[in-house]
Amino acid sequence: MLETTYPQIRSFLQYLQYEKRYSQHTIISYQTDLEQFFTYLMSQYDSPPITEVTARYIRSWLAEMRNEKMTPKSLNRKISSLRSFFKYQLKLGLIKVTPLTTIKAPKIGKRLPSFVGEKDMQTLKDYVEFPDTWKGRTDKLLIGIFYATGMRLSELIGLKISQVDIENKQVKVLGKGNKERIIPVSKELILQLKEYCKGRQQLPVENSSDQVFVNEKGKALYPKYVYNVVKANLSLVTTLQKKSPHVLRHTFATHLTNNGADLNAVKELLGHSSLAATQVYTHNTIDRLKDIHKKAHPKS
Repeated sequence: MLETTYPQIRSFLQYLQYEKRYSQHTIISYQTDLEQFFTYLMSQYDSPPITEVTARYIRSWLAEMRNEKMTPKSLNRKISSLRSFFKYQLKLGLIKVTPLTTIKAPKIGKRLPSFVGEKDMQTLKDYVEFPDTWKGRTDKLLIGIFYATGMRLSELIGLKISQVDIENKQVKVLGKGNKERIIPVSKELILQLKEYCKGRQQLPVENSSDQVFVNEKGKALYPKYVYNVVKANLSLVTTLQKKSPHVLRHTFATHLTNNGADLNAVKELLGHSSLAATQVYTHNTIDRLKDIHKKAHPKS
C-alpha cells in the first residue's frame, strides 16, 4: 500500500485498491491530489477536521492553483479527486453533506483527438520494414495490435497469453477498474500472435511470467520502450505532433467510425464506461460526411 501521513487519505486509498480495484497509477493520482489539498489546509487553516472542511476552503485552494496557471483540465482532475474522497466520507457516515455541492468545474475547450490517416497506416504496414529479429517481430506486432484493437498502453503491456483466444480469433482485455472486454481480431493478426507466442517459448522467460510481449531476455516490456517504438515508427509516415500509443487508439476508433461502425460498438471495443466519451470520434467524420454528400447528393 502507498504510504501517506494522512490517516483519512490512507483509508480512502485502501478503498480504491481493494474495493474499487483501481490501478496503481490511478491510486497515485488520487493520492497526489489529496495530499496536496490537505497540505494546503494544514498551512492555511491549521488542519481543520473533515467535518469542518467547507466549500470556501476548496475555492481558496483552487484559486491559488489558478494563479499558478494550472490548466482547467488539471483543476478538473483535482476537483474530481475531492468529489470521490468526500463521497467516500459520506458513505462512511463521517460527514452529512459534501463541501463539493456548490463547486463548479471550469469549462474545458473541446480538443479533437489526433489520429493517423488510413493511407498513412497502410504505408506503415506495406513499406516500413522491421528486422527479422525478436525485437523487430515484437515492435511490428505491438504496433499492429494497437491499431487493430485500440488497446491502451497498460492493457497491451499487461496482456497475458491466457487472454489470447486463437480458435475464436479474439483477445480478452482487462481494462480500467478491472473491467473485461472481448475484442475480435483478424485471422492474419491472430496467426501472428500464435507464431509470436510460439517463438516466445525459446526465450529465457520466467515460468511465472504469462505476458505476451517480452524482450529478448524474456522480461515484460516497460511503457517507455513501447512509447518510443510507436513514436519512431509513426514518425516515418505522419507529421502529427503527437505520436503515441494513445494516438493509435484514437486512430482505431476514428477509422471504425469513418467506415460506418456503430458508435455503441466502438464504445464497447474501447472499454468506455459511457457513450459520451466515445462521441468525440464523430467529430472526426465530418470530412468523410462531406465526401459522401458530394458524391451522393444530386445538387451537391
